[in-house]
Amino acid sequence: MDSHLTVAIYFVYICLGLIGAGMLLLFWLRIRSIRIDKKTELYLRKHQEYFKFIQTHLNGASDLPLPPGKLTKLERRVVQNKLIEWIGQFKGEIREKLMKLCHDAGFVRDDISLLDSLFYGRRVSAAYRLGGMRAAEAVPRMLIMLEKQSYSPLTIVIARSIAKSAERGDQLKEMLHHLLRHGKPIHNMAADILMETGLDTSGLLLKLLDDENPDFVKVALVAMWGQAVPEVVPALDRLVGAGEKDVRAEAVKLYLSSNPVLKDETIRELMADTDWEVRAAVAKSIGNLHAAGSIPLLRTALQDSNWRVRNNSAESLAKLGETGFEVLCQIAKHGSGVERETALNHVEKAMLEEAEHQKLDQMIAHNKKKLLYERYFGVSESKPVRQVAAVGGDYTA
Repeated sequence: MDSHLTVAIYFVYICLGLIGAGMLLLFWLRIRSIRIDKKTELYLRKHQEYFKFIQTHLNGASDLPLPPGKLTKLERRVVQNKLIEWIGQFKGEIREKLMKLCHDAGFVRDDISLLDSLFYGRRVSAAYRLGGMRAAEAVPRMLIMLEKQSYSPLTIVIARSIAKSAERGDQLKEMLHHLLRHGKPIHNMAADILMETGLDTSGLLLKLLDDENPDFVKVALVAMWGQAVPEVVPALDRLVGAGEKDVRAEAVKLYLSSNPVLKDETIRELMADTDWEVRAAVAKSIGNLHAAGSIPLLRTALQDSNWRVRNNSAESLAKLGETGFEVLCQIAKHGSGVERETALNHVEKAMLEEAEHQKLDQMIAHNKKKLLYERYFGVSESKPVRQVAAVGGDYTA
């Protein structure tokens, strides 16, 4: 009994000792952080004249001078971080001059050596800074790191640094291969990383769209949003019929965003697609393209099992002039279930929105819709917009 009590007492003492040591460590780290912050401010003030000189000579013909004097480790880091900040802000010859200064000062060499550090934090920080300096000579080393690295935050840091520093398209493609091989659903992030490059991405996107790897195709489709690349339209036309669901959906949405001239047969096929994302994208585009001949398809789509397809169909009908709006009124008056709720919501929404228009043509269009509204629902004050009732169908989208 006494031996158990003694063990318990020793155990309590050990726990108290560990707690005390942990508190002392946290206290020391806090003091160290405060000291580093104060020294950083001191070094920023100390080198203020040097920074001003660099800024005023960025457009000069001569190379930029190295930092003056013998610098401490932290002092070098402060200067390096300021140069990295400027590299991210400028482009062209100014960026090239700042990158050369980082090379001449030994910042790139020092960080490449830190990629072999035993400490995880140092490797992450070194990779981040190398990307900030656009260190092309570090790309082969970082590609090897990315290949050996299990998926972690360091994976993203290395991939982004490679994208910023790469000088060739095949390096970017290898980076994507190592980044996506873990099977994580990070195609949007991968596209964002890819677009960090300073290279012309139009040719690379075309190659990715034609690649057998569906992950590459998905990344290219995401990366192309907001990019004007006319050469990819034939590839998009082919991918609209792709067998993989995700690829087909993204290709359809991107293809429709280019405002193509859609044939009626093409619209019917897409509206009958098994993927709700495809049907929803097509239903939305019909209104934007003013495809009035597709009103019967939109009328049928109001009974779709997916609420987004129904919602987009109703929005498009409201955009298709008097005919489309009258269809909505008919369904809101005589329909039933989810199609009636969806139609009624968008009828009331359209009346409230169009009542605010000031231009003559908009006022005329509103008055025509108002007459249709009163024919079906009578004369009444404006009502608040109804919420779509959740009746049946698929609500997990």
